[in-house]
Amino acid sequence: MSTVTTPARSYSAEKVEVEAVEYTASPDATHVPPPPLTPEQEKRLWRKVDKRILPILTIMYLCSFLDRGNIGNAKIQGLTTQLDLTGNKYNIALTMYFIVSINYWSLAPSLYLKYFSHTVSANAQQNVSLVLKKFKPSRWLPGITLLWGVIMTLMGLVKTYPQLVGTRICLGITEAGLFPGVVYYLTLWYPRHMLQYRVGVFYGGATIAGAFSGILAYGISFMSGTAGLLGWSWIFILEGIATVVVGATAFFVLVDFPDTAKFLTPEEREYIIWRKKYDNSSVGEEEHFQLRHIKAAFMDWQVWLQIMVYFAVITPQVLISVKAIVLLIFAVWSDRVQLRSPFVFAGLVMCMIGFVINISDVPVGVKYFGTFFCVSGSYAAFPGIIAWLGNNLAGQYKRGVGMALHIGIGNFGGAIASNIYLSEDAPRYVLGHALELMFVGIGFIFLPITVLAYKRANAIRERQQREMEEKGIKFSPEELRRLGDRAPDFRYTL
Repeated sequence: MSTVTTPARSYSAEKVEVEAVEYTASPDATHVPPPPLTPEQEKRLWRKVDKRILPILTIMYLCSFLDRGNIGNAKIQGLTTQLDLTGNKYNIALTMYFIVSINYWSLAPSLYLKYFSHTVSANAQQNVSLVLKKFKPSRWLPGITLLWGVIMTLMGLVKTYPQLVGTRICLGITEAGLFPGVVYYLTLWYPRHMLQYRVGVFYGGATIAGAFSGILAYGISFMSGTAGLLGWSWIFILEGIATVVVGATAFFVLVDFPDTAKFLTPEEREYIIWRKKYDNSSVGEEEHFQLRHIKAAFMDWQVWLQIMVYFAVITPQVLISVKAIVLLIFAVWSDRVQLRSPFVFAGLVMCMIGFVINISDVPVGVKYFGTFFCVSGSYAAFPGIIAWLGNNLAGQYKRGVGMALHIGIGNFGGAIASNIYLSEDAPRYVLGHALELMFVGIGFIFLPITVLAYKRANAIRERQQREMEEKGIKFSPEELRRLGDRAPDFRYTL
């Protein structure tokens, strides 16, 4: 092996300080060639993966959408009357779901799984096999689905307001692990510029639940009086049982990671592993867990900027349903051009148009037209803001923690939106629409700031990389993996 010069460095997005030291070149210093697949074979491979993992994930999230939102249909079927939900009690029951669904912890099992599998010896792995089995995605995601389905079913039997709030809290805790867990799971399978379409399919397909949840609840309401229970109870019970069935089925359908996927051939597994390993870096991602990965996620400026944009996108969503066609158009187009910010911006513009129309004193038909813009804009932008941060965090553990922060804190927007449309503000709801416009305005402020920060960091790295090449200075593969998204060869997706 040869000896070359590399820098000892203090690296940030703005500056690299270079001081020459010696190191021995690693045998993996060269880029590993991909397994041979033709473009057509590659397309068939990704379709094969899509067909295996996306349908069950979409159905699980569809259940999540139904179960968190069916309280609105239950309200119509006698919930507020039987449980005496006077004053702000109903809004409090809604809010508690979102407050407790802060899901930093939701990715911990995947992090522990990867930690054990990469740092524990073969003999020691046998001793912790039970722990690994508990935390596999094929156990974790179906497990929490089954659990919240049971909670949803029991919610149909509550008799008092405190019992309702208690079950809503439990529902929020258990459901919190699904969405960030699934998004992180998808980042383990798909290259970063194929991610938004998959998030869009999974998210858009599930949110179609809003289109038929009312019809489903109406049909269930005819059971009112059966076994002495009103229609709202049967809505919770039957939809909860459906979730239990889906969760139980997912145990047998969901697969774990590409390297253990039995539905793929050895060559296909090798190709996906290669694509993911060298997706963000010429030397692959760091896969060994250290506490510094958690600190790095908390200290990364882009996580906090993107949380502010997330607020702007998520808050308008909570009260309205989706137009999945616009969502999928945005997702396909964004992956094709490998850009995220223009589509998030377009979604914010649509939201602004919609809420300006709805806050105005115009006929109902015009307000309905405006609502279409609110719906389409917020939902179409959502997969983009999720995929964007996932694209720009390198290192599996930092990405997991960063995305959990992003989604967890951002979901406070749901708690806010549950309390800004008050009955006394009917029929125009000026305060609610004004606050929604405020959040959209926050997005218009922080989105350009984020893009400019990314552009500046990319430009600095281009210059620094040229200077290092001219001076013959190189990073070792280990150093590049350790730096992750702060490495000089990493470029942020805009």
